[in-house]
Amino acid sequence: MTSTIRSVIRGVGSYLPARVVTNDELAKTVDTSDEWIQQRVGIKERHIAAEGEYTSDLAAAAARAAMDNAGIAIEAIDLIIVATTTPDYTFPSAATLVQMKLGMNHGFAFDIQAVCSGFVYAVATADSYIKNGMARRVLVIGAETFSRLLDWNDRTTCVLFGDGAGAVVMERVDAAPGDPERGVLTSALRSDGRHWDKLYVDGGPSTTGTTGHVHMQGPEVFRHAVGKITDVVYATLEQAGYTVDDLDWFVPHQANKRIIDGAGAKLGLPPEKVVTTVDIHANTSAASVPLALSVAVADGRIKQGDLVMLEAMGGGFTWGASLIRW
Repeated sequence: MTSTIRSVIRGVGSYLPARVVTNDELAKTVDTSDEWIQQRVGIKERHIAAEGEYTSDLAAAAARAAMDNAGIAIEAIDLIIVATTTPDYTFPSAATLVQMKLGMNHGFAFDIQAVCSGFVYAVATADSYIKNGMARRVLVIGAETFSRLLDWNDRTTCVLFGDGAGAVVMERVDAAPGDPERGVLTSALRSDGRHWDKLYVDGGPSTTGTTGHVHMQGPEVFRHAVGKITDVVYATLEQAGYTVDDLDWFVPHQANKRIIDGAGAKLGLPPEKVVTTVDIHANTSAASVPLALSVAVADGRIKQGDLVMLEAMGGGFTWGASLIRW
């Protein structure tokens, strides 16, 4: 009887910078209000990284928390994948800096760039590396200092984003026939570069030689988001032979409460099955899904045996979903 390789989530962890910026504080420097922000996107506050605190610092802190949660030392990790849009440097990758900061001198490390979908892309990538035998244990991290891409005079974008990091430890398990189902069951990833200019940063090494700022056609992004999210969720469920009714938890990218509510309603999911942290974290891009996951695991909502759907959509456009048996 042959065994099946499964990528099981062994531990989760997160890190949020100490500084919290409320809507009222933002309203002192930009033409906005707490009521306007909450009504449109459902955000109350966000965390902002301190001066001298970099994406790799946030990522390493979240990674340590995830390893502690898993009861696994750095020597047991084979691969580090960091999903980020805001690496410390143009190169090397944030992942190699995290590798150094964690004292890991073996294995390999690299970044993934799929903007807000990055963590879901990274989970699918780690699952592939585990299943093809290249790694047994993988640190998958979503980390951002997105505040450094913002034009703080542009009220349409600066109110939406925050900084933070979340991480999971994924581990190979060889499941014998008849063993209970565990780990990543299936993932579906999508992209469509025709929409690149609906959400982008107007800078880069090859174009301007500068970092640039975020630009977004908000209504256009919203128009595409709900449909694309629901399509990829249905595709993932179908691949695994499940339906929406089988889901215990839906952990979406935390971009905007109206998008989260719209996707949940279109899927027919009761609101109590949807994990929402956008109010306290804002949109942390690639960090948002693992941050939300960490909250729901820590407060006891997500427990072993639960069927959990991760989902995200970001610039590119990129979008994707992963179905996990916890």
